[in-house]
Amino acid sequence: MKIGPCTRALSSFLLGCFVLTTHGSAAESSDALLKAKNEAEARGFIFETSRDAIVAKAKKEGAVKVLSGLDPGLYSNMMASFRKKYPFLKVEMAEITGPDSAQRFILELKSKSRNDFDVAHASTEFYPEYIPFAKKFDLLGMAEFGVLRMPPKMVDPKHRSLAALGSALTVVAYNKNLLPADKIPSKWDDFLKPEFKDRKFLVDMRPHAFAAYPACPQEGLGLEWMLKYARGVRDQNPIWSRGHSSALNSILAGEYAIHSGTHYQSVMRAMAKDPTGALQFKMVEPVPVRLTALELVLASAQHPYASLLFMEHEASPEGQDIIDKQDFVGSIFYPGSNMSKTIQGKKLCINGFADFHDSSKWMAMAVEAFGFPKESAK
Repeated sequence: MKIGPCTRALSSFLLGCFVLTTHGSAAESSDALLKAKNEAEARGFIFETSRDAIVAKAKKEGAVKVLSGLDPGLYSNMMASFRKKYPFLKVEMAEITGPDSAQRFILELKSKSRNDFDVAHASTEFYPEYIPFAKKFDLLGMAEFGVLRMPPKMVDPKHRSLAALGSALTVVAYNKNLLPADKIPSKWDDFLKPEFKDRKFLVDMRPHAFAAYPACPQEGLGLEWMLKYARGVRDQNPIWSRGHSSALNSILAGEYAIHSGTHYQSVMRAMAKDPTGALQFKMVEPVPVRLTALELVLASAQHPYASLLFMEHEASPEGQDIIDKQDFVGSIFYPGSNMSKTIQGKKLCINGFADFHDSSKWMAMAVEAFGFPKESAK
């Protein structure tokens, strides 16, 4: 088959159009990236336009030290998978847990007596207090342009330097030998029924779920509903407890029948150790969801670029798989995660970044509505 001059001319024209379009798209993309960098820097943020540059700077740093709120049982696997990806980086992880430890750490940051960690966990109760101590990387901007391989929804859109690498659910846990499945509440208000009066259910005195309820007026909840519900819970004379693992052990031992709102991850760990299958859980809708595994690169970090790579790794398929399967707090913002599948089709009440700064205030309001109870579990 002979190709005539017209055909050759058309082919050349189309090829030229393709080249111009491709070059045009690349130029537009480059212009948008440069514009985002300039805008970020005008607001005082650090915005890297090249992932290769981040890796090169991290390589010069050679190490990263992480203060983590994740379960220590996953540290070895997380560090091993990170080292496999970046063999030129040393990595250490240490645990921080509970509001008392968080408060001490914040005081150390304020007094400038602590600078040995690069990445730090941000506690729910004191989230706003961490913001001044974050290195001003524009995590959101870099994630949106793919410079950092992290789902942008994991990043705080207002402060842009903190990310939530996990999600935590609140569920109802019960002993099926003491309370059959058909007697478990189907909605939160069911706990206020007469049959749950007088020490019939456990309530944790650090009420994370109550920081989600106010964020969901569209689901029939909201702040007023939360306060009314908290006062109703108080009037039921429940068993006030402190600590989810110990409460679940008591349920498993048959000391108590049901917990009105405990951590999904704590239940899953306890169920894995229960050969009898007595411990069960139910997702009451709307299911309260809160951000967890909140992390930031500290302004005092000695290895800030290695820190970026570590946080990116936690948000990667490998990192999320470890968090999902070993700590049961994978991010709902990571498509295909076990957590995403767990909540599929459920109505959710998400305490997201838009409301997260109010979490400590709402939890304090709930405790006040409880009447400032004292622990009454055995």
